Amino acid sequence: MSRRGIGLNPGGNGQVDVTVWAPMAKSAALETEAGKIIPLRSEEFGYWKETTDLIKPGENYLMVIDDKKLPDPASLSQPAGVHGPSRFIELNNFQWMEGNWENPSLNEYIFYEIHTGTFSPQGSFNGIIKKLDYLAGLGITAIEVMPVGQFPGERNWGYDGVFPFAVQNSYGCASGLQALVNACHQKGLAVVLDVVYNHIGPEGNYLSQFGPYFTGKYKTPWGNAINFDDAWCDGVRQFFIENALMWFRDFHVDALRLDAVHAIKDFSPKHILEEIRENVDVLMKETGKQYHLIIECDLNDPSFIDAVNINGYGMDAQWSDEFHHALRVTGGQNRNGYYADFNGIGDLAKAYRDAYVYTGQFSEQRHKNFGVTTNNPGKQFVVFSQNHDQVGNRMLGERTSMLVSYEMQKLMAGAVMVSPFLPLLFMGEEWSAETPFQYFVSHGDKELIKAVQKGRKEEFTAFHTEGEAPDPQAKETFDRSKLNWDELAKELNGNMLGYYKALIALRKSNSALKSNNRKDMIVDFNEQDKTLALHRWDKKQAVLCLMNFSGARQTITIKEAKKKWQMAFDSSHQQWGGPTAEPEIVIIGSDFIIQPESIIIYTCDHV
Repeated sequence: MSRRGIGLNPGGNGQVDVTVWAPMAKSAALETEAGKIIPLRSEEFGYWKETTDLIKPGENYLMVIDDKKLPDPASLSQPAGVHGPSRFIELNNFQWMEGNWENPSLNEYIFYEIHTGTFSPQGSFNGIIKKLDYLAGLGITAIEVMPVGQFPGERNWGYDGVFPFAVQNSYGCASGLQALVNACHQKGLAVVLDVVYNHIGPEGNYLSQFGPYFTGKYKTPWGNAINFDDAWCDGVRQFFIENALMWFRDFHVDALRLDAVHAIKDFSPKHILEEIRENVDVLMKETGKQYHLIIECDLNDPSFIDAVNINGYGMDAQWSDEFHHALRVTGGQNRNGYYADFNGIGDLAKAYRDAYVYTGQFSEQRHKNFGVTTNNPGKQFVVFSQNHDQVGNRMLGERTSMLVSYEMQKLMAGAVMVSPFLPLLFMGEEWSAETPFQYFVSHGDKELIKAVQKGRKEEFTAFHTEGEAPDPQAKETFDRSKLNWDELAKELNGNMLGYYKALIALRKSNSALKSNNRKDMIVDFNEQDKTLALHRWDKKQAVLCLMNFSGARQTITIKEAKKKWQMAFDSSHQQWGGPTAEPEIVIIGSDFIIQPESIIIYTCDHV
């Protein structure tokens, strides 16, 4: 647990331990850039090992497998990209200055999703560091960084990575990521890293030349599945377990977000997620630190987030796409593509109550009964009004700011923040950023480029019937997707930023809003008027959140006994660029008028 079990690792006294997994190989060696050949000895279970002093930190090298010279699959650095040699670096040389940093429990997380290349003008880890004071001032408690494993070229979402252990060279390499985590902890921010264990990208993917990393038993949307349960799977499983442990141990990352785990095919008696959980638990005992495992999963199956001792996989939380889909349709999103399964405000109310919208009913999109009910607490679900997928998977990459009114944007943000779940923002949404976030790559393989361009045009025909998808290979597509921080100087953008700050501050300060208890809550809605009343409480405080998703003033009838409520927040207030303001103190026990496309939050002491 104290260090990686694969790749090149310092062994003390100038010695380097070399380990590569190549079970089918007849010979294996390491060749340094100076031309030194270091033969490796064959050991059990397909591993080849040696201890040597013939390679030094900063020196490039290649693995030689049956006379084929290849980059190291466990490489920590690819300075010349995915097709170039690996570089031996030491991870334990970084000088950590985190003070008394302690990773918060998940219920304290307010996520902010970042794509490193487009978040800042610099497009690097250092560019994120320069904005940490801004993020802390916004009220964010955790940044979530999209995948940073080495990918082809310099422009990519990160899900085409082919070297899971090597940090993208154009972002700042391993030391740059360590510096980012260090700086975040100094500012009181946790760091979540997005990792991809469901597939490996196509270009620069040399894993199959080392061993059976993939299996033909299953298919994923990206080709053959990673071999987690077929012959020789033990070495593959260990490879990805080592990867998860590395981010926590050597980079001090606080949480991992595992991409699309529903695409992981594993019928082993012990699922790979459960085995990752067990190993991370051992690491936590050894380090005394807390680490979180968060998944993206669209199966509406709570076994993924149930504890291991009740036959679950032990993941701490999952993204909740269905909350997003219900919210977007309620806010006016066209019911096409996967939105066709969602009917608006009734589904949004169900998402508040049940976490999942589909809990066993028939899904027209999936053509089957789908999902089960869950009693898992709210802190196990991450919700959002937009994220990289839901913006970037539109053909033109339009943000919510380009699709709905200014007032509806505020309402949707409020709907996320008053939920009993964990809120996530996508970079720039807090000021109603106008730049798109489009799909982009920078492959070097011409045939692959053509295939990606063709696939992009065909993939989202269910969403768009006119126009042409931007060329994902073109640098202009990437440049259009970079945030324009100058927008903050505009009045409406500045007002939106102030709105988000106030909304986040209210959630953090009000104990009823901050609570993740899904039971102490009542949800009422009116389908015709498109209104929703969310009543939440704890032992100290109660909140009443009134939402109007229609374009007209509506009346909401509150049936509970009369109480004196204090206005805490009104999205339609002139302070936030809205049209009007409602009374600051009201007695609720009758009909109440609410402005179009707005949310009002009242509070009172709970009695």
